[in-house]
Amino acid sequence: MAEIRVCSVDDVKPSSAKRFDVGGHRLAVVRIGDDSWYVIGDQCTHAEASIAEGEVWPEEREIECPKHGSAFSLTTGEPLTLPATQPVPVYAVRVDGGDVLVEVPS
Repeated sequence: MAEIRVCSVDDVKPSSAKRFDVGGHRLAVVRIGDDSWYVIGDQCTHAEASIAEGEVWPEEREIECPKHGSAFSLTTGEPLTLPATQPVPVYAVRVDGGDVLVEVPS
């Protein structure tokens, strides 16, 4: 595993998501409140769609794919509603100063 800088904390507003393509990985970085960060694979497993463009549900720790409405857990990557049936990858994330760092496979 390698830890890479994905973005600045200022790049993602609270209770929102943003897509980043870093080191060959397509990532959805999700910020809930000021201090909770999640990173999952950005491509919906049901159809080609950017999960980061979907609605974030902060209390549920979920994000909804904008194309067909599948909801994914931010903690496990598991799809919680149809039509998606396969999980998206989940990545370890931490904030160091103003940087968002993510562990990705080397």
